[in-house]
Amino acid sequence: MAGVTDAPFRALAWRFGAGHVVGEMVSAKGELWDTEKSRLRRQTVTGISPVAVQIAGGDPETIAAAARRHWQDGADIVDINFGCPAKKVCRKAAGSALLADEQLVARIIAAAVAAVPVPITVKIRSGFSPAQKNGVAIAAIAQEEGARAVVVHGRTRACRFLGAAEYDTVAAIKSRLSIPVIANGDIRSGIEAREVLTATGVDAVMIGRAALGAPWLLGQIAGEIEEPDTAEKLTTMIEHVRAGHAFYGPAGVRIMRKHVRWYLEKLVALGSEAQRHSWIRSFNALDEAPAQLEYLHSLGVRATGSPMAA
Repeated sequence: MAGVTDAPFRALAWRFGAGHVVGEMVSAKGELWDTEKSRLRRQTVTGISPVAVQIAGGDPETIAAAARRHWQDGADIVDINFGCPAKKVCRKAAGSALLADEQLVARIIAAAVAAVPVPITVKIRSGFSPAQKNGVAIAAIAQEEGARAVVVHGRTRACRFLGAAEYDTVAAIKSRLSIPVIANGDIRSGIEAREVLTATGVDAVMIGRAALGAPWLLGQIAGEIEEPDTAEKLTTMIEHVRAGHAFYGPAGVRIMRKHVRWYLEKLVALGSEAQRHSWIRSFNALDEAPAQLEYLHSLGVRATGSPMAA
C-alpha cells in the first residue's frame, strides 16, 4: 500500500473509526532517509496514536539502524514488512522474498528488537510458495525473536494476489502463538471479517486493498459507523482530493487521479460502469487542482441535486 495509505488517507480512515493505522512502507536504507519520497511517507497525522511505521529491507544491521531512526523520530511501533510481493521490492531481497530464508528473518527481527525500546511487529504471508508454505515456522521465529504481533496475509509470496486467500495457515499460526495475530487478505466487509475471526480465532483483521476509494470501510467493519450514503461518500472524495493537493503540492494533481478512480469505481449509485469510467477519463484529463475540484463538485451536484460540503 506504499503510495496509497499516505497521511491524507490515514487521517480519513482514522476519523471514520479505524482502530489502528500503519504508515506507508519505506526503505530501511539510510541514504534514502532524506529523500522527498521518504519524507512524505514518514509524515504523521496529529491525533493518531500509536504512531506505527513500516520498513522494508534485507540486512539486519540496516533494519536495526532504520528502526532506531524511526523511534528517534517519534515512532511508537516499528513494523517490518516480510509480506510485500511487489517485484521491485523482492528484487532487492526485501518484503516477501525474505520468507525463503528463515535464518535471515530471525536475524533481522532480533536486530530490530535489540535496537529500540518500542514494539516490533511483522507482516508475513502464509509462506514463500505453495511448495514452501512455511508461514507457521516464520511466525514462530518472529515470536521467539521478540516480535510483539504478527500480521498474516493468506497467500504465499509466489501467489502474489492471485486466487483466493486461505485461512487454514492463519488459524494454525494463531494456535501456535501467544502474541496477537492479525489476519489479512480478501476481507471486504463486516460479514467477511466476522467469518475470518470465527474461523481462525485471530485477534484482529487488517484491511488493505478493499479500502481503496473507501476510507470509511475500516470503521464500518469495526462497527464504529454505518456505511455512508452517496452524498457523504462524494463529500469525502472531494475532501480527500483537496487534502492530497495540499499535501503533495503540484504533484497532487497526478497522484489523486488514482484515488478518484477508486472512489468512482465503487460509487455504483452514480450510474453505469461505462458512465463512471467516462467521468474517470474526463477527470484524468484535468491538469490543474482547481479544475479537478470543480469537476468533482459538478458530479456531486448532478448526483445529489445539492452542493457538496467539502
